Amino acid sequence: MNLQIFGKSKCFDTKKAERYFKERGIRFQSIDIIKYGISRGELTSVISVVGLPALINEKAPDAKTLQYLAYDEDKLERLLEDTRLLNTPIVRNGRQATVGFHPEIWQTWQ
Repeated sequence: MNLQIFGKSKCFDTKKAERYFKERGIRFQSIDIIKYGISRGELTSVISVVGLPALINEKAPDAKTLQYLAYDEDKLERLLEDTRLLNTPIVRNGRQATVGFHPEIWQTWQ
């Protein structure tokens, strides 16, 4: 497995996801999405699996502005500019991905 966990340092679910993989001895790469961001290719790959609405953090301060953007490409640009708008953790395993804490899905990845 080639796992990546994109998360926020203060996100409870991100910490739970990291603990889940550590407890099982599964290696992963942890990326602070606020500090380092996420590439367009990685984000597009995740969107193709989970869909754009799953990635949007409705509780983020500027989330309401996204609903006024007509095109998904504009929303994608906004998400890349301000990663605080993303739900976390984003867990990637090659072409597979989840958003949030989903151990029931991660179990099937082995």
